[in-house]
Amino acid sequence: MKKQRLIMRSIILILLGAAVVYTLYANFTKDDIQKVEVGKKAPDFVLSDMNGEKHRLSDYEGKGVLLNFWATWCKPCEREMPYMDSGYKVYKDKGVQVLAVNIGESDVVVNEFINRYDLSFPVLNDKNQEVLTAYGVDPLPITFLINKDGIVERVHTGEIIKEEVMMDMMEEIKP
Repeated sequence: MKKQRLIMRSIILILLGAAVVYTLYANFTKDDIQKVEVGKKAPDFVLSDMNGEKHRLSDYEGKGVLLNFWATWCKPCEREMPYMDSGYKVYKDKGVQVLAVNIGESDVVVNEFINRYDLSFPVLNDKNQEVLTAYGVDPLPITFLINKDGIVERVHTGEIIKEEVMMDMMEEIKP
């Protein structure tokens, strides 16, 4: 009986030790993800919108870009969408582009959300969450203000709680 307990305890200890070694190995050999920094070039990407049109961030150089990461289940994301749409309607002809990147939800769910709020700006879907990872997104919502040269001017984490704040952000990146 004691011998069986000793064997079981030894097996559990070996498994725990293996888990610790694996965790350390995974953390130290992980590719260094370049963190998006204010004052640095925003990582380029290509994503498709809900109509299948491809959007490459670098194609918007010469314009300011408000890049927002969101999800349909995120209540703060939901509350700021109407402000984003209002701002887009005002600033789209003034050189500011809004790109809203969904974090990989199904097209059906995303399209229902777009229709519910009658959104007019491009909504992109990051199905493989590659852009989400490249930008180090956590938590949602998060908004990157990118100037006409592709440089990150500011990062706003959390909900944009007033339409005036959204308008000020767009004014900030207007070319």
